[in-house]
Amino acid sequence: MIAHSLTQELEQRGISRRDFLGFCASMAAVLGLPETAAQAIAAAIESEQKPILVWLEFQDCAGNTESFLRASHPTVADLILDNISLNYHETLMAAAGSQAESALEQTVRDNKGKYIALVEGSIPTGADGAYCTIGGRSGLDIAREICGGAAATIAVGTCAAFGGIPAARPNPTGALSVADAVPGVKNLINMSACPANAENIVALIVYYLTLKHWPPLDQYRRPLFAYGKTIHDNCERRAHFDAGQYVETWGDEAHRHGYCLYKMGCKGPATSQNCPVVKWNEGTNWPIGCGHPCVGCAEPNFWDAMTPFYQRLPNVDGFNVGGWVDPVGLGLTGLVAAAAALHGVGEVVRHRIGSASSHEDGLETE
Repeated sequence: MIAHSLTQELEQRGISRRDFLGFCASMAAVLGLPETAAQAIAAAIESEQKPILVWLEFQDCAGNTESFLRASHPTVADLILDNISLNYHETLMAAAGSQAESALEQTVRDNKGKYIALVEGSIPTGADGAYCTIGGRSGLDIAREICGGAAATIAVGTCAAFGGIPAARPNPTGALSVADAVPGVKNLINMSACPANAENIVALIVYYLTLKHWPPLDQYRRPLFAYGKTIHDNCERRAHFDAGQYVETWGDEAHRHGYCLYKMGCKGPATSQNCPVVKWNEGTNWPIGCGHPCVGCAEPNFWDAMTPFYQRLPNVDGFNVGGWVDPVGLGLTGLVAAAAALHGVGEVVRHRIGSASSHEDGLETE
């Protein structure tokens, strides 16, 4: 841990208390916590010294780094995660060559079991690791050493979490996820997506600083606050899906009116992430909001499992819509209307039963 606190840096950089509390409130929203949690988050961040982070890049496009640099609250987020440039991050740090590698070695040696490792990119194992070498060492060797000595490892992006595009068939480099390349790594958390949303990365660190433990995870070791619901659950076009209103052709009237993109290949029903809630570019928009279907980039093997991207999957795992999605228009609208009618009949029946029971008990009902 470094010797000065976040509070001191806030004062030195002229960040107002109001701006800081606004950041804490946004983190509470991302974490699904009540508004009152913002004060607890602020207190925890102010009282804690910043965690020591090292950010490793292997078989990647640096998209997650680019995403992080565009966080909605860059000033405060940078303060919390600033150590990635002070300790080790190939893209952001000023040092280069042997000086950079010496900084990594010293950080790991002096803080064994205390630092947090963030890994971006898959880890190639083919040709004895020659497909990715840094400072004369293979990515596999580096990952095993750094992640093996970390208090926790965060796999940032789908390539690190699940192998991503490099691991897609035929996987010529033998690319692996962090979990597969470094089996048994302590406190592994997968922040999948291509790229991972910076808001979720920062929220994960804030969660740890506030509650002193890592959040609950799903079956793929992803935090439930960001991956606990499918895209489809919170999609702004969900009402059109329920009404059987689908885009049939790019640019048609249904597309212009924001109808459901499922028939155009949207993988939202099979993809878990909070994109509809957090969105991108300071909460401005997100792919489906812009008229583009979800490609399922947060899921394992998405490049193989979700393609062709612009054709709907005949059977979406966990979401049984493939068999009845074709009869759109009046047919499906009729089903929705029938369901509504049945719901109405049920309510009338329940009301009458409840009314009869109340009268028998000597109670009046409206």
